[in-house]
Amino acid sequence: MTRACGLLTLITLALAVPVSAQTTPADAAAIERGRVAYQTWCATCHSAGDGMPGTAALKVKYKSQPAMSAVLTDRTDLTPAAVKLFVRKGVSVMPFFRKTEIGDADLEAMTLFLTRRRTP
Repeated sequence: MTRACGLLTLITLALAVPVSAQTTPADAAAIERGRVAYQTWCATCHSAGDGMPGTAALKVKYKSQPAMSAVLTDRTDLTPAAVKLFVRKGVSVMPFFRKTEIGDADLEAMTLFLTRRRTP
């Protein structure tokens, strides 16, 4: 029974978040944890659509670079260091997040989620 539940969880995770063929089950679980953390802490400002202040600010910032997406989950250029820096230090009107709000493990997972599409 436990083995069947574990397999079902892995299948669900694989379908929920697109990951590369080289992703291990542990990575897939961490990426899913990062997706949940992102939805909890970031999506209200950085999702696609109108009324998202983080996305709107990035549209203004990147208006001269139309190929650059303002939606964080669409980006292929985010680095782990940049994600961690902006989360811990904030930028412009974006607040910083303390370790008591987004713990180190959740930040690491969120970094995996946001950089999973990174191209070299």
